[in-house]
Parts: sequence; C-alpha cells; structure tokens
Amino acid sequence: METILFLAHTEADGKLGKAGLQALNAAVELNKTLGATLVVGLYGAEIDPAGNAIANCGAQKFLGVAGPELAQPRYATDAAVCEVLLRASTATIVLAAGTSRNARVLAGVTQRLNGCIDTHVTGVEATSGSLTITRPFYRQRIEGSVARTRRPWIILLDPDAYTAWQGEAGSIQVQQVECSVPEALRRTTVRGIVTPPADQQTIRPDAQLLFVAGAGWTKKQKDGQVHVGEAETLILDFLKYSKASLGSSKSLVDLTGENQTALRFMSHLNQVGQTGASPRHPKGLSTCCHGEEPHTVGWRFIAERRAINLDPNCGWARGKADVLYVADAFEVMSKVNALLGSK
Repeated sequence: METILFLAHTEADGKLGKAGLQALNAAVELNKTLGATLVVGLYGAEIDPAGNAIANCGAQKFLGVAGPELAQPRYATDAAVCEVLLRASTATIVLAAGTSRNARVLAGVTQRLNGCIDTHVTGVEATSGSLTITRPFYRQRIEGSVARTRRPWIILLDPDAYTAWQGEAGSIQVQQVECSVPEALRRTTVRGIVTPPADQQTIRPDAQLLFVAGAGWTKKQKDGQVHVGEAETLILDFLKYSKASLGSSKSLVDLTGENQTALRFMSHLNQVGQTGASPRHPKGLSTCCHGEEPHTVGWRFIAERRAINLDPNCGWARGKADVLYVADAFEVMSKVNALLGSK
C-alpha cells in the first residue's frame, strides 16, 4: 500500500500559504482514491499553527521540524530537513506545492533518496490502483500523462492546479523529528528583502485579472506615428486602478534585445506563453496582440478570455477569445481608465 506524504513549508505566520493548501487538497483526494496512508510533513520557523489549521485533513500522522534556522529559505538546511522528513515518513509518494522554496531543494533531495521527481504537475489521478500525473511538455504546447513505478516519487504541483483545502481547525501534537543543522549548513544568510513599491509591482499572481500587452502598443498607429509614451501611461494607469497583473507577448519583450522602442516597465518575467508563464487568473484581457498560437497556449488556464484587436480575423480572435472587441486599444483603454478613475 502506498504512503502519501504531504510536504510543506510554513509562512512567516506559521501557517500554510495558498499553494500549500492547494497541494494538501490534492493529497487528501488522492489518499481517498488510493486508500493509502496520509502523512503530513511540515517545516519552518513555526509549525504548530499550520498543524492545528489542517488537523482535520484526515492524516494519520503529523511530522515536523521547526526552528529559527528555517525561517528563511536556504538550500542546505531545507534539503537536510526535507530528507529527514521523507525518511521518517517512509513515504512512497510525496506531494508538495511547486513554490520556489520547494522547487529549489526537492530535486536534490530526490537524488539523495534515489527516487524520481516530476515538476509543473497540473493533475494527479489514480485509476485501478495505479497513479498517473498530467503535466505540460514542449513549451506548454503538449499535455502528457506520466506513470512511474520507481519510489519514492516526488510530485511538485503547479499553484492553482487545485482548489485550496478547506476544513475545520483543530488541535494536534506535531511529532518533532530530530534533524541536526550544524553551523556548516547555515553559512548562507538572508540579509534583507528588496521589493518594488506597491504601485510599481506589475506581477500579481493572485490578481483577478491578467492584462496582456502585445507588440501593437509600440507600432505606428492610425496617424502614422508611434505613441509609446502614451501606451505606457495607459497601461500603468489601468494596472493602478484595476490592480491587475501584467503579462506580455514574446514579441513585445523581445523588442528590447532588438534595439527597438519598448515599454520600459516590461521584462521577460511578464512573458506569457512560448517558454513564458502559464497564468491561472480568473479573467484575462489581451490587447494589441497578434494572436499567434504560442501566446494563446499560455492562456489555457484563464477562465474568461477577452481581446481587443482591430483585426477580427487575427489568430487570437478566431475561436480563442470568449469575447472580442474589434476596436482601437488606445481608445478603449483611455475610456476604461476614465471610468475607473471616476469611481
């Protein structure tokens, strides 16, 4: 019989983040289907609040490692702790959220345990006693299924692939697992965190709306002139009013490297599709985009997709957008910002 370990790090408040609760939901569902043994493994500066919050998730055992040395992500200490938790749980299947902290260490931990690992997993399904995962391949163009017999099998789930687990809190005693963290593993220290001001933040994974800009914003408009300055003002004002997250087509972010006029606040971190991100916002609005398939592939998890384009026959408009506005993006966004600004 399989033993499933839900492995998670706690946040600064000692609780699980949204991605962690989503991975827990996947572990709970899989445990019910397989009839396996579910074990929870927690690590961080403080773990009791997280343990109490998920006390009624149905796990047979709660393991944990806590200490001030785990307050900040660090490969050496995180890897040591994860290895200890995996060995103590004797897990054959490990489910964890695909956060930057987990992704940084779990491949190395897998090597230490002579197991196997899959990342960017979007689904886990058990049929006839066997486990199958789904994940994208080839720059997100293909979705494939994978089954493995090697154990332990570590699975990193993409955020928002599942809904967050919801349940009543309780009170449990997390079994502390002994883990030696000598000074040699603590040489790397976090000196501080530098973040842009809130009004300059353009990437907001939890936003309700993803606003995607295309290369059309930097091209000649109907008056024969380029209006990049106006485009920057329109886009930034919309992000300020709507609190949307900003995405970009590959062609737009590539303009910087081609010595062409580009939007100053845009970088490859904003890229959607064609080796960029596959966002999972509830709604998406695409503006001035040419609509090539690589761009639309990145939108596969957007629930409601809208587009603004002067060409009703563009690749994006034909069957890929739920709603198409055949209009000038500059005029539409000017009107939208005026309405938002008046509220």
